[in-house]
Amino acid sequence: MGIINNINKVFDHRIRLGIMSVLMVNEYADFKTLKELLEVTDGNLASHTKALEKAEYIVIEKQFIGKKPNTRYIATKSGRKAFKQHIEALENIIRKA
Repeated sequence: MGIINNINKVFDHRIRLGIMSVLMVNEYADFKTLKELLEVTDGNLASHTKALEKAEYIVIEKQFIGKKPNTRYIATKSGRKAFKQHIEALENIIRKA
């Protein structure tokens, strides 16, 4: 088995890696928070959160706070597990390098 076999392609992009990193240490994060932390455009963030949602690694919740729309993101149990495995695979590569 090669050392890169456990690398998850879904987390290949730095924005997706950033989104999951934030969600691993927070119960949830809203759109504005992720956009500011990751310093990305609305479109970039939207496309990467959709990719994570499609993989069932995050759940997207839309609600209104007062009259303002609010979108928040939550890592799923399978998303947390997959991300931990991905990070472990990266650490394994570093150890063997």
